[in-house]
Amino acid sequence: MSYPEMYILRHGETEWNAENRMQGALNSPLTPKGEMDAAHQGEILAQRDLTDFVFLCSPQGRAVQTAGIALARVAQTIQTDTRLREIGVGDWAGRRRDELPVVPGKDPFMSHYEIAPNGEGFAALEQRCLDFLADLQGPAVIVTHGITSRMLRSLVIGQGAVAVANVHGGQGCVYHLKDGVQNLLE
Repeated sequence: MSYPEMYILRHGETEWNAENRMQGALNSPLTPKGEMDAAHQGEILAQRDLTDFVFLCSPQGRAVQTAGIALARVAQTIQTDTRLREIGVGDWAGRRRDELPVVPGKDPFMSHYEIAPNGEGFAALEQRCLDFLADLQGPAVIVTHGITSRMLRSLVIGQGAVAVANVHGGQGCVYHLKDGVQNLLE
């Protein structure tokens, strides 16, 4: 399937990112580094022609805070869409990753999202992202979260889009997706 051109941003570093905590539906504010991450994303986007782009954002505080900084010079309006929220981690929201069980033979970082008690899981996240992409009518700048960014990029470009060292989705950078190709803008 063909999708419109997209720029995908992950929110800047949060206090809980720095503490290695699972956030999911919970929220913590950006750190000073996170604010600089968002400002850098804004500098990247300011160099692009974003005529006719819509600006879409997760309604979660850390994404809204990032969008306010990163899109200040380029967007007149920013719409929130609940389908861009981060994957739910259920009972593990707020927990430190080093407190969580490790699944033998699995990537510990990614497996936590799949096995979290009362969590959303990847199948539900994939469906939510497919629904979002099906409704996307034209080019968009999207501010979201690490795992949601990863899912969107893998659905649009394929698994090669996430076969990079930074599985988190890229704080401080921008992913540009166009014509089946992903470029990392730093």
